[in-house]
Amino acid sequence: MTTVLGRRGRVLAAATATAGLLLLTGCSSGDDGGGTTVKGVTLVKGGQLTTCTHLPYPPFQSEIDGKVQGFDVSLIDLVAEELGVEQQILDTPFENFKTGAFLNSGECDLAAAGMTITDERKKNVDFSDPYFDATQAVLVDKDSGLTSLADVKAKNKKLGAQAQTTGEDHAKDQGFDPVSFESSDAVLNGLRTGQVQAVVIDYPVVQGWLKDKANADAFRLAGQVETGERYGFTVKKGNTALVDAINKALTDARADGTYQEIYEKWIGPYDESGASASPSAS
Repeated sequence: MTTVLGRRGRVLAAATATAGLLLLTGCSSGDDGGGTTVKGVTLVKGGQLTTCTHLPYPPFQSEIDGKVQGFDVSLIDLVAEELGVEQQILDTPFENFKTGAFLNSGECDLAAAGMTITDERKKNVDFSDPYFDATQAVLVDKDSGLTSLADVKAKNKKLGAQAQTTGEDHAKDQGFDPVSFESSDAVLNGLRTGQVQAVVIDYPVVQGWLKDKANADAFRLAGQVETGERYGFTVKKGNTALVDAINKALTDARADGTYQEIYEKWIGPYDESGASASPSAS
């Protein structure tokens, strides 16, 4: 089972937060004979909690040493643990997260993909309590001379962003016509190959990139953009039982210290005032 070991004792195993990776092959939710109800939560497939995500998006979810790992994965492992099942991950296109397509079709129980809670998205899916406060970051080539997002615009340089994300939305709101990339890896590659001279993307993603010496030598942070974003996990509209189970797991994890341990493992130093969002914020 893909769980956090020693949760009550606040001990994370070295291989924390691993999950099975299922490639998107168009399989239906009925391939294993149908779902089951566990602790009041009806699952689309018996014996597992099926999570839709979009890979890669480190540090929230990415494949490391052949296993899908990350901050989101670790937190949903806690939900699976509470339900007594295993988490299985389905890699899907990010645009489906806005519409809830794979939730509505019965492919997945929930979606976990570093997804910002917005009123527009709430029309199609139900969100959990917020679990992460996010900001956008501007990353540039070290030799570009660019100092901010405003500078990128003033100098008429090309800006890149991941398609269908709030980073792309923010860029458009600021008057940019950003170059859209399918994944976070493609965003970084666009900057590396000179397709764009700057990119805007979630700050924790940039933090992760800059941990790599080659990236740190080539790129630098040109500023953060406070957008007031908070991430939430999503379920099919009306699935209150699963929302309640997710919220309980988050509340318990904050209370017993597990959330802080997971945060520090995947994100960095923990600041309770900013890292742990209040349920009322959604």
